Amino acid sequence: MSQLAPSRGTARAMEPTAGPWLAFDLAAQIEQLRQEPYWQSGRNSKTIAHYPDLRVVVTAIRGNSTIHEHQTAGRVAVQTLQGHLRMHAGGTKFDLPAGRILVVDQTVPFDLHAMEDSAFLLTVAWPDGEC
Repeated sequence: MSQLAPSRGTARAMEPTAGPWLAFDLAAQIEQLRQEPYWQSGRNSKTIAHYPDLRVVVTAIRGNSTIHEHQTAGRVAVQTLQGHLRMHAGGTKFDLPAGRILVVDQTVPFDLHAMEDSAFLLTVAWPDGEC
């Protein structure tokens, strides 16, 4: 009988994603993502905060990789931590080198392309805890 590969969630130790406070070393989080086998597929992500009305996800993405168009009922902030991203949101192009942030309103479609190996923080805030 063949064994199934573990899902991304079971590949790493469980860590708290909610509480009265959470603190993170983002550089260490990114390095961990790049050490995991999922990085080889083009990107690897980890939810570091998960509340009914807020989610924060750190993502490492290989250069020339794309996250295709999607949208969410919540407002989205994409902050480039390392590298260089290009985004399209609501028909407009945005250049996001490291240190830049883009906030996208509810239900506005967006996509993301990594110009080089990059890492970003995705924050989603849902109205009325619709997460």
